[in-house]
Amino acid sequence: MKPAPVSRRHFISAALAGGAASQVSISAAEVKAGQFHEPAHDIPLAEDADVIVCGAGPAGVTAAITAARAGAKVRLFEWRGCLGGIWTAGLLGYFLDFNKPGFAKELRDKLDARRARANSTSTSRFCYDPEALKLLLEELCVEAGVKFQYHTKVSAAFKEGNKLTTIVTESKSGRQAWRAPVFIDTTGDGDLGVQAGCAFEIGMAADCPCQPMSLNALLVVKDVEALREFVRFGQSKPGENTDSEKKKRIKDVLVSTGHFPSYAGPTMWHVSGNLIFAMMNHEYGIKPWDAAEVTAATVRARAEMNKMVNGLRALGGPWEGIQIVATAEQIGVRDGRRIKGRYVVVQDDLAKGVRHDDAVVRVTFGIDVHALSADHNKNHAIMPKPIDMKPYDIPLRALIAKDVDGLMMAGRCISGDFIAHSSYRVTGNAVGMGEAAGVTAALAALSKRMPHEVAWSESEAKLKTMGQRV
Repeated sequence: MKPAPVSRRHFISAALAGGAASQVSISAAEVKAGQFHEPAHDIPLAEDADVIVCGAGPAGVTAAITAARAGAKVRLFEWRGCLGGIWTAGLLGYFLDFNKPGFAKELRDKLDARRARANSTSTSRFCYDPEALKLLLEELCVEAGVKFQYHTKVSAAFKEGNKLTTIVTESKSGRQAWRAPVFIDTTGDGDLGVQAGCAFEIGMAADCPCQPMSLNALLVVKDVEALREFVRFGQSKPGENTDSEKKKRIKDVLVSTGHFPSYAGPTMWHVSGNLIFAMMNHEYGIKPWDAAEVTAATVRARAEMNKMVNGLRALGGPWEGIQIVATAEQIGVRDGRRIKGRYVVVQDDLAKGVRHDDAVVRVTFGIDVHALSADHNKNHAIMPKPIDMKPYDIPLRALIAKDVDGLMMAGRCISGDFIAHSSYRVTGNAVGMGEAAGVTAALAALSKRMPHEVAWSESEAKLKTMGQRV
């Protein structure tokens, strides 16, 4: 279906302030050969931002806040009802590879000040209170001057020549058009990059043997200490069993109820009090851009999560009273589109521990490919690693689209191969990428340049003056 063209003649004052779009009634339409032709019509257009960020997950919210702090007028669009993406709507439960300076440290400190980070001696991996994080991220966006809008999804992108100039969003307000000098794709699945015409890769190969999805849950138990042999805590006690042993014991207990879990490495983390996070399911071979597939996967995963928790509760003893407080609003996606950038992070970079002059973040998290099928899961929850990985750099060039000017990426949709992606996809690295994309986009927009024309040394110097550095 060809998207409706955007007319610059149609301005509505309410749209310029981010208000409601006009509701257009269309009577003339044509249906043929299984296709519907959408008649062209004018929609409201706003041009009040220097930088537009699509997707408010870990990378997106960081990019938006950093760009605004760097002096840019920023709009941030999110299709769910909160900021934080997989952290909050996805109930991820833990931060990984988070011992970074800059915005990552700021989040750690602010969560600590609110007693919203699980008691942990580690700055690299820890649990958190998802509701407290929702509030904190909203406060930081408001403080920075970011204009963010929920329940709004980017649905089309338009270029002038090779430059991305306009996006169209869909929401309760209808279709709205937005123009800006620079855009950042932080949708996770590279939705904006694809709509703008960028090349991309998926999964391990063209037919997408993608990593599995998981629907996490927040649980309450009667006495978390009675489950210490199963639950991971921020601080271990002398003689306590290891995390891998805890996973095996959870799996063995689930099997004793008559159910072999779809994720053979089920995990529970302590949040606070008797509240715990749980990741105990996998959905295999799901394309994250196929709404019907994702819906079916979500339904299966939620049913399995309830089945497993009900089975545990029926055992009684330390499991007495365990129940689900909430399942995630969105199933967790590990693996989607990777937009082609001006540099591709590849497996060999990990093997060599490569360094770059324009390094925006150093990745220390290892290769982490979850079982690619139910059969694999019976033998190992995590696939064997093809190489020994060394800490490596992600360069700014991997965050700049190759095929379209004025477009950057941050988070798991940056330019990389399947194995590299399995390492850099965790959220500590997403924050580092978001910080780099945000400041570079701001500098480019405010100086009327393209992101690829801004040297990383300039972006890094700006972060230092802002009291942030990647």
